[in-house]
Amino acid sequence: MSRLATGGLVDRARPLSFTFDGVSYSGLAGDTLASALLANDVRLVGRSFKYHRPRGILSAGPEEPNALVELRTGARREPNTRATVAELFDGLEASSQNRWPSLKLDALSVNGLVSPFLGAGFYYKTFMWPAGFWEKLYEPVIRRAAGLGHAAAEADPDHYEKANAFCDVLVIGAGPAGLMAALAAGRAGARVILADEDFLPGGRLNAEAVEIGGKAASDWAAGIVAELSSLPNVRIMTRTTVFGVYDDEYGAVERVGDHLPVPAPFQPRQRLWRIAAKRTVLAAGATERPIVFGGNDRPGVMLAGAARSYANRYGVAVGSTVAVFANNDGAWASAFDLAAAGVAVAAIIDIRREVAPSLMAQAKARDLRTILDGQVTGTAGRLVGGELTGISVRANGRNETLACDALAMSGGWSPNVHLTCHHRGRPVWDASIAAFVPGGTPPDMTVAGAARGTFALSGILTEGARLGAEAAGDLGFTAAALDLPATKDTPAAITAFWQVHGSKGPAFVDQQNDVTAKDVGIAHKEGFRSVEHLKRYTTLGMATDQGRTSNVAGLAIMAELSGAGIIETGTTIFRPPYTPVALGALGGHHRGKDFRPTRLTPTHGWAEERGAVFIETGPWLRAQYFPRPGESDWLETVNREVKAVRASVGLIDVSTFGKIDLQGPDAGTFLDRVYINGFAKLAVGKARYGVMLREDGIVMDDGTTARLADDHYVMTTTTANAGKVYQHLEFCLQVLWPELDVTLASISEQWAQIALAGPRSREVLAKIVDAPLDVSNEGLPFMGAVEATVMGGVAARIFRLSFSGELGYEIAVPARQGEALARALMAAGEAFGITPYGTEALGVLRIEKGHVSGNELSGQTTAGDLGLGRMASTKKDYIGRVLAARPGLADPDRPTFVGFRPVDGAQRLRAGAHFLPLGAPADLAHDEGYMTSVAFSPHLAQWIGLGLLKNGPARIGERVRAYDPVRGGDIEVEICSPAFIDPEGSRQRV
Repeated sequence: MSRLATGGLVDRARPLSFTFDGVSYSGLAGDTLASALLANDVRLVGRSFKYHRPRGILSAGPEEPNALVELRTGARREPNTRATVAELFDGLEASSQNRWPSLKLDALSVNGLVSPFLGAGFYYKTFMWPAGFWEKLYEPVIRRAAGLGHAAAEADPDHYEKANAFCDVLVIGAGPAGLMAALAAGRAGARVILADEDFLPGGRLNAEAVEIGGKAASDWAAGIVAELSSLPNVRIMTRTTVFGVYDDEYGAVERVGDHLPVPAPFQPRQRLWRIAAKRTVLAAGATERPIVFGGNDRPGVMLAGAARSYANRYGVAVGSTVAVFANNDGAWASAFDLAAAGVAVAAIIDIRREVAPSLMAQAKARDLRTILDGQVTGTAGRLVGGELTGISVRANGRNETLACDALAMSGGWSPNVHLTCHHRGRPVWDASIAAFVPGGTPPDMTVAGAARGTFALSGILTEGARLGAEAAGDLGFTAAALDLPATKDTPAAITAFWQVHGSKGPAFVDQQNDVTAKDVGIAHKEGFRSVEHLKRYTTLGMATDQGRTSNVAGLAIMAELSGAGIIETGTTIFRPPYTPVALGALGGHHRGKDFRPTRLTPTHGWAEERGAVFIETGPWLRAQYFPRPGESDWLETVNREVKAVRASVGLIDVSTFGKIDLQGPDAGTFLDRVYINGFAKLAVGKARYGVMLREDGIVMDDGTTARLADDHYVMTTTTANAGKVYQHLEFCLQVLWPELDVTLASISEQWAQIALAGPRSREVLAKIVDAPLDVSNEGLPFMGAVEATVMGGVAARIFRLSFSGELGYEIAVPARQGEALARALMAAGEAFGITPYGTEALGVLRIEKGHVSGNELSGQTTAGDLGLGRMASTKKDYIGRVLAARPGLADPDRPTFVGFRPVDGAQRLRAGAHFLPLGAPADLAHDEGYMTSVAFSPHLAQWIGLGLLKNGPARIGERVRAYDPVRGGDIEVEICSPAFIDPEGSRQRV
């Protein structure tokens, strides 16, 4: 076992059990899955994406490209989780990915044998010919190979939340710079949020054996965290990753229950935060880079800082004998810490010919071998599993082999500039640290510590304190100067070095996507030298790690090949999210039935009592039909409901229609501008049907608007477009015509509305209205609107409207009175056999009458297409008027609205069937339109339909084919008027 006897910040008194690929192991509280695996001598943890090469743990943080595992099983299975950030808990089940039949013996590792044919751009070149192979061979193989892990096949049992937070100062990162910034701003009295993605604040202070103020760095960090926790104005958010900078807020994900087998009751698995901050201090630290050489991806080869972190924080030796390969002073500190922890260090290999004398002295004092002007040219490993057993070293013209089971490499550190780029800020090259540093930043953001290229610990503490105080001071708080603790800086010199030339074996730049230095060379040779082209042609930096450990090396190699410097070569910039974000967190509660909360009509309970079958219509649950005992199927029920409305009286809840209240002296003018027909001169107490266009001349919605007073209108919209129409009206009022004195309010939920239809509907209505309202044909004529009371004093709005073609009314009452209104109407109509009907019967009634609805308002039709062109005013302007006159939309041969009936009355029509001339071939050239709506008419005893047909109204009486290849339909239909019942409209005016 590789657990060190002493040291680390883990709790040795709390052992935790876990499994990896079905084998049981033991870890400690405070471990990550990666540290626990290393403690159990598990080096092989996965296989690479393309070549299925054996891979081990490279890092100790979110930059990990290799150790992607599946966590948990069943419904909570979670693929592609980085083992380096997965907090260990008792009973954790983990498994490796992208291998078959096992991790050590992976059949697809044979891909490595054909790697010369799978280089950069091979997919662009391979899958072009022959064309017939794409569907039969290429696509199935690519789909089978795509992805790494497997998502759960069952619904996620956990829930996710969304929340908002507000603060004066947001500090991102709880390393030394972040702690000092939060302390300075917090002591000044500013509201501070300190967010860190780790479960233990402190950052590098938990991974390095240094002292601050005479204390171990981790102890000093714990003391600062304790003080911050005691301040009422400071909020510490651990396990929280700030993943994006947006216009006015930051996006963050808090992993509330990821470290638990099952989240606590009523606790979310993750919480998505929207954080609004007046000032931000970014203290996100830096990421160490590998060096590119042959075999640098072998299990046991990792970053020097990671090896140091595993020893100091987790008490784990990454190997029994470790070699260090570097181009910078920081890696020497890693070697010294490893040696101090009792780990055997085979040698420190540095590409530089000279290093600081103090480093050489410390190495000599620890009896560590040093090899200057040296390079690692290759690695050796076990035949099965590939774990490292030795390295080849070239120095001073000589080659030698060193035995070791771990190699800690370091090519320098790259500041984590990602969040500074989310407003298109471009990093700039700093040759002194051989890395990109922040260029521009989002508004009100400053950068401190390693994230801006400051690596000396004293400088990091100073910057954090200064920027935290400045952020608070900018907001009017008085920040006292902090007493900076004494600390000792370690040397941080570096010589830029990216790859070992002449090394043996494939040299990987991007380990997750199997991009090699050779691939970069191919991209250069084939002309893909732009950084954006390089990225996409080779897939460099396009994996889940977003190139954290690979981008700079890849750009540097391209710069070397092209003869330009890195400054001229440039770099890609970063987009949110900073790290992968679960779709569950982005969705929050909006999934399943909560994706769009179901809205119930005011009469839902009453409809349930009567045995209604319900259907979702937009966001609402509406009664579809009301079956009675003995009825064999839904069609029999619907036919009964339709006949009842035509013969006597029926009622339906239409509360789902959008209802918008418009008030103000300019309300009529406003309506004139959004409708194609006029409303400013509509008489008080009258309603009018209106059509609304989009700006491109296409119909947006239709409905009726009633005028209740000189400055008061009430508009109704279709159920599906209620929200869209209201949004459109607000845009028009606030952006296009802000000078109009009009106030809008959505009142859809405030009013219940029930439609009463049929020749006996007036008699039923008369029984529930209060005196002195006269509902006779003279007292309340067709398209009349009146405010009155019903049922003994309940406020109501009564509109004489008809969607069915029969005498009809719509009665609106406050929503809480909706069910009482339905019961009162049922009682009043009992003598007439009043029948409740649902949306299916409503559809039949409107098709029999030839009314357009959602199927015809498809977002592709004009008012002329729907037979409503004569409504369009020629005396005023309105939205969509100009573009509705475009030649293409005014073409007389456009498909227009007509009715259809089968020549053989026994045949069934199908919505979606296309119209073809008789005898014409079934192809696109002869397509003349399509059927939009169909229904079985119990009055005509046959199927009828509505549709759009080329030059349709002029062809009434003609016959065409209704061709439906999807369902095998091909029948002859007659073109007819869309009004199958009462085309003169006399029934609704009696």
